[in-house]
Amino acid sequence: MASPFPEPGLMRLRRTWRQPLALILMGIALCGCSFDLGSLMPEKDKPQEAPKAAAAPDSAVSAANVTEAQTHTAKAQALAKSGETQAALDEFNRAVALDPYNAQALYGRALLYQGNNQHDFAIADFGAASGLNPQKAEPLLGRAVSYLAIGKVKEAAADLDEASEADPHNAQVWTTRGQAYERLGDKAKAAASYNKAVALRPHDDAARSGLARVGG
Repeated sequence: MASPFPEPGLMRLRRTWRQPLALILMGIALCGCSFDLGSLMPEKDKPQEAPKAAAAPDSAVSAANVTEAQTHTAKAQALAKSGETQAALDEFNRAVALDPYNAQALYGRALLYQGNNQHDFAIADFGAASGLNPQKAEPLLGRAVSYLAIGKVKEAAADLDEASEADPHNAQVWTTRGQAYERLGDKAKAAASYNKAVALRPHDDAARSGLARVGG
């Protein structure tokens, strides 16, 4: 990945965001995840909004398939929480195959891909989940974390801008947004984001450290 900090004198700053980014990747993982997966229900009346990668076949998804997909999704979530990630991934795959509009399965599978550093796959699934639930911050945050991991910082910042509007009380969104803008060299936006995060979560060490770095 090309370094966003080409000058040798800034290499120290590059190291400062690697540790908090790693913490975010750990925190966003499905095992122990604080996100409300149950709230990510697809909007069935807007199937055309789903990305092509998650588009359903020509025939409509049957009610039986939807029900079976929900069963596989619940099983996958339980397996993931117990650390059986491969079995969980298999169940999420079955759920998505049965119902490509199952936002819970797409989001859960994205978290597993992300935890395995398969960020391109994670980005696709987070994008599909976000398309099905455009008012949810969690898929946008997840996609932003994967964008940051592969160096697509501008894309991450755009997702985090949208996520901060969708859920302005989500401290993790503000912390990650601060890191994105810090990497882009926009200290004003980074400081504003870190300040928001600290106001919402005073003991957020990543946000407090970021605030100290950008002089907010």
